[in-house]
Amino acid sequence: MASNYDALGSQTRNSPYGSGDPYYNESSGYITPARQPKKTISKWVKFGVPVAVNASASSSAAASAAATSAIGAKNDIGLFATATDSQYLVPIYPMTTNTAAYTTPTFVSTTDTNLAWPQDPFQPSNPSPTQVRSDRPRLIAPTYMWDSLPNLIKNDPYLSSWNNTIFSNATQYMALPPVAYFLDGGNGILDPAREIKQRVKAFSYAYRLTNDTKWLDRTYVELQNAAGNLTGGWGPDNSTKWNPTHFLDTAELTAAYAIAYDWLYNAWTPAQRSSIMTTMITYGLNNGVIAYSNNDPGAYGWWHTATEGNWNCVCNNGLTMGALAILGDDTTGIATQLLALTVPNALQNCAFAPSSDGTWSETANYWYFGTTGHAEMASSLLTATGSSYDLLSVNPDFQLTGQYHMYASGPGSLFNYGDCGPNKYSTTANAMMFYGQQYNMPQYQLFQRDQFDAAEPWSMFWYNPAVTGAFWDGLALDHFFDNSTDQWGSMRSSWTDENALYVAVKAGTLQGHQTHNDLDCGDFVVDALGVRWFGELGSGDYNSIGYFSNDSQISQRWMYYRKMTEGQNTILVNQQNQNVAAAPTVTYDTSATVQGSSTVMNVPSNSSAYFIADLSSAYFDVYVCLCSYMEVALMINRSTSFSRGVHLINGRKQVLIQDEINASASVMWRAHTNATVSISSDGFTATLTIGSASTTVQLLNPPSGATFTTMSAVRFTSDPTPPQPDQPNDGVTVLVISLPAGSYTLEVLINPQWPGMTSSSYTTPGSVPLSQWSLTSPS
Repeated sequence: MASNYDALGSQTRNSPYGSGDPYYNESSGYITPARQPKKTISKWVKFGVPVAVNASASSSAAASAAATSAIGAKNDIGLFATATDSQYLVPIYPMTTNTAAYTTPTFVSTTDTNLAWPQDPFQPSNPSPTQVRSDRPRLIAPTYMWDSLPNLIKNDPYLSSWNNTIFSNATQYMALPPVAYFLDGGNGILDPAREIKQRVKAFSYAYRLTNDTKWLDRTYVELQNAAGNLTGGWGPDNSTKWNPTHFLDTAELTAAYAIAYDWLYNAWTPAQRSSIMTTMITYGLNNGVIAYSNNDPGAYGWWHTATEGNWNCVCNNGLTMGALAILGDDTTGIATQLLALTVPNALQNCAFAPSSDGTWSETANYWYFGTTGHAEMASSLLTATGSSYDLLSVNPDFQLTGQYHMYASGPGSLFNYGDCGPNKYSTTANAMMFYGQQYNMPQYQLFQRDQFDAAEPWSMFWYNPAVTGAFWDGLALDHFFDNSTDQWGSMRSSWTDENALYVAVKAGTLQGHQTHNDLDCGDFVVDALGVRWFGELGSGDYNSIGYFSNDSQISQRWMYYRKMTEGQNTILVNQQNQNVAAAPTVTYDTSATVQGSSTVMNVPSNSSAYFIADLSSAYFDVYVCLCSYMEVALMINRSTSFSRGVHLINGRKQVLIQDEINASASVMWRAHTNATVSISSDGFTATLTIGSASTTVQLLNPPSGATFTTMSAVRFTSDPTPPQPDQPNDGVTVLVISLPAGSYTLEVLINPQWPGMTSSSYTTPGSVPLSQWSLTSPS
């Protein structure tokens, strides 16, 4: 989500996303997150044994047998992950080797309908967005898939597990009252909208597999409730019931109605179908036409050129699904009218949300919302009309966004820089399933299928049960994303060990992220021993005055602690924010170490990687700051140069963070942790403790006067007062090094205290200038 954003702050205008826009005060970043209940995946079934197959003289028979063997070896294991970590919600893998199943990611070619989907019989020679298949459903899951699904569920452990979870969830939803109307912050019903969509998907799925009318009836109750037809009503009694000024709400409710209308089409009575369609047109599609016609200033902006993010994807998708669902029944012409608008607009905007390296334009969390909208829209067009109309190909780099998601995921959850967004409900990472199939990237499906959010209806149809192998087999431990807007690096010691070392660090621009970023050049996170040692504070209060005002230097957004530079894990100069016009440059290298087929990753002793960013442009020679609302002051001569390097050393067991800075004002090194921090008497070593795990942080070759101290994660008393108070950051400590103006090299060595590793096994690297760093130096 975003409010108005003018990169230069050069003009006053209405928010393109409604009156004030995002409204959520959830701050689900790394620190003080709202933890979800533990969700175990399953117990390990058994280790795989290659299926014995009789040899055949026929090459096609041999190929079929090989396919059966590969899939059989996979299915013999069952679910690859044994459980889900209850805190970070990441899969836990057994430490073992299985050469039969842990192989190169592959989509096995087979026509065996016990093991794979049959081909869609609907293959139009000249697809058109307004020419739909004759059978129902037409959205995402056509009849031929429903017909094949029960048999595939019996033969595939993942489909079987997800199916059980979907029915369990649907049963829980059944016992709840219909979703209540709740207008959050005066301009948002996105939580209720996505919760309704989540329920409708589950109820509709359950009905189609059982024909039990209790699911049909419960779906209709949910729809009647959101239409305001039950006692007490639901929102305003006019055409704005679905809150079109915050069009995400309207779009998600439209998508929910589209799913119910289409998936349960033949079960509805004519009167029910008419009611559902009328409601969807009145509160959803009509408002889409109004928005596109530019006649509603309150809903202005999400379809405009260069709105390349989740808003465009989600809004166009909801309207597209709604239009496709009623084509042929709609006598108003609105469905045809909208498809002529949404498809070309999404091609211009939504499809370009990922940059040339696959990084999502907003944040790693907003990737979920944008890709869900994009995948639902592309999938609906494909199944309903036989084509995605280049939505999957117009941006040749879109296929890389699954890779972005994988490398942004660490054992301590996401590299969750910037805003985290609202509650997800019907939003998941299951676009990875769809992209895996469409882009022939089996590793995407193999990665996502073990995640806690995999079990929902979309996975049942986007997952290819003929996928085999292990996502980690042959996968590089490091990846660097160097588009100038993004510029970040991901480095780790294993893909399958929940205790692995993971370091992510970023540079990149500070504008052009739809006002969801922080002032955070140089920011980093560190995971090891199953915990996150240094992490992100996440979102501020979306209701705060000016939070989404713009991303200019004097934006009120940068007055809130979690968004300003002092709330990040980076360097402060003169206790001032970074320059929003920053244009960092980066260099990096890696030993190109890849993980093998085993979940046990034995890292070679010479394996390493590093990332260096010249962040000089993020610091001012002349500072422009917001001292109080609409009051601007100049602050002169702060920093002339600053570079930060992050190096994994000693076989990826230790992390060196090195900063070279020349500043004419005070310098402060800062890193946020929720560990208990103990500092040595000389101030050169900080010991961090979380539970039974510990990490030491050493200041090597300290400049005169440099020592570790700690601070609370609160603003300085000298900071400008924000329009509203900051959220508390309970339990968070800031590890700090403070120095006066001058030229310094700060070398900070992070040493996770690995079990069984003796003190003599840790290395103290020599002092090497960043300009001379290599894979072997420092070491």
